Amino acid sequence: MAFPTSVNDQITDSVTQANTKVLGDAPSVALGNLYQATAQALANAAHNATTSQSQTNVTAQAATTMGVTTLYAIDTASTGVATSDILNS
Repeated sequence: MAFPTSVNDQITDSVTQANTKVLGDAPSVALGNLYQATAQALANAAHNATTSQSQTNVTAQAATTMGVTTLYAIDTASTGVATSDILNS
């Protein structure tokens, strides 16, 4: 029984029990928040890694396309120069 006050003992007991429940729930709520934050951070890291890999693949494809285009252009240009030399000689 709580110490005597001007408030009904049943009220003080219920408030004490409610506060005890809040204190008892605090560790599990804190751990749940930690798990949620960790899961979100890991999901963001995985998403960022996937996006980075995709962008790297696009860049590599563009570089390969430009390299092949350059090789074909050099071949065409050298053929054009050789043809011009033959026709002008």
